[in-house]
Amino acid sequence: MPSDNFMGFSFSNGVAAAPDVMFQTVGEESVLLNLKTSLYMGLDPVGTRMWTLLTDADSIQAAYDELLTEYEVTPEQLRKDLEEFLDKLAEHGLIEARPDRPAPANLSGKA
Repeated sequence: MPSDNFMGFSFSNGVAAAPDVMFQTVGEESVLLNLKTSLYMGLDPVGTRMWTLLTDADSIQAAYDELLTEYEVTPEQLRKDLEEFLDKLAEHGLIEARPDRPAPANLSGKA
């Protein structure tokens, strides 16, 4: 079974663009630019979709689950691809982990 932690990320973490990173969509593709380092990375349509889901979802796991329904890929291959994508983004300072989000409180007052 694959580890749930890699490159400082856990699938229960969310991810966000690093503070000095701009994201721009151009057609079906996109570009990430780190304003601090002037490093940029082009994303194809699949990379763009991964980025969008990862930065919008509550967790990497939620993005993974959604991608699994959208693409014809085995769970193992998607996990490998997603981990490699996240590793590359982190290596270039384009993303940072958001802490695990706590489960919603029980508002009904019942235990």
